[in-house]
Amino acid sequence: MWNILGEVWWILTESAPFVLFGSFLAGLLYIFLNPEIIYRRLSKNTLGSVFTASLFGIPLPLCSCGVLPAAVSLSKQGANRGAVLSFLISTPESGVDSIAVTYALMDPLMTIMRPVAAFVSAVVAGILGIVSGGPETRDAPVKPDLTCRVDGCCDGVNCPVELHNSHHTFLEKVRAAATYAFGELFEDFAPWFVIGVVAAGILTALTPEGFLERYLGGGILTMLIMLAMGIPVYICATASTPLAAALVLSGVSPGAALVFLLAGPATNVASLSVVAGNLGRRATIIYVGTIAVVAVSMGLLTDFLYGTLDITPRAYAGNASEFLPESIKIVLAAAMILLLAVGIYRKLTHRHASCDAACSVAHACDINEERNHNH
Repeated sequence: MWNILGEVWWILTESAPFVLFGSFLAGLLYIFLNPEIIYRRLSKNTLGSVFTASLFGIPLPLCSCGVLPAAVSLSKQGANRGAVLSFLISTPESGVDSIAVTYALMDPLMTIMRPVAAFVSAVVAGILGIVSGGPETRDAPVKPDLTCRVDGCCDGVNCPVELHNSHHTFLEKVRAAATYAFGELFEDFAPWFVIGVVAAGILTALTPEGFLERYLGGGILTMLIMLAMGIPVYICATASTPLAAALVLSGVSPGAALVFLLAGPATNVASLSVVAGNLGRRATIIYVGTIAVVAVSMGLLTDFLYGTLDITPRAYAGNASEFLPESIKIVLAAAMILLLAVGIYRKLTHRHASCDAACSVAHACDINEERNHNH
């Protein structure tokens, strides 16, 4: 137990500076990036929209479930199937927060390979989505939500841009970004990040030395196992990073860990059902097939690069935060634990409130139905 706690604490102290910094950058993107730009650039049925969707998705802090409403809205707004598929893949596989954590717990090469692999997966799926043909059925077009993200002061439609820009100072926007980053964003990934950190601590502390290296050291079979583990489960990009780092520290090849980092955040049963319902069976096959093939291919390429460059991934673990004094890392880790606790509490509270609201609506419907029957 003490070994597990020690490993968990090490992961928290090493990752805290980068989780906090990456989350704040994600908040800045959320506040300062105009969603209308994204919708406008993805509406054209061209290959350029695929590249744009892939690039836009990489830094955005949305998990595989959080990206679904945005992708559905893009489709209704007029974005072609290829652009929607690209956005659906690149967004959950990467993000400024998960990239920062990758740098903290792994090494620079993996930090580069992760967004590159996400971009390649997204582009390939988008191109296949366009050339595969087939009808693109959509509901009535909807407009993107342009409501002010600072305090909701206007809807962004009936308020001219130049007038709205004067509503808030730069400091107010930065404050709103911090509120989103350390509030709503932490609430979204807090439970999964804690699960990932604890699982990583257990894996690192209890796995016999050389066990995973002997049976899951590398090769295409190991990558297929990682693929099978990652596709059905729900885990966000940030939360999957500590577990992938623990796998590498236990002897699993970096390429196999990359397969898990790509497949886990991008796919789960919920996301697959939404893709099938909104984009069709053909798009779903392209979605899953592209993720699987590109993930394994990039995993093999990653192992080749590590071997060619003679990089030992375990030698770099935790080196990213060496520039910070130990006291600063402890303070930041304590702050992150507090934010994670608040995020989990808010998540549970909101879920309970949602369940109560749903029960109230159902009860009201039952009463109305009974009244109508009596009448």
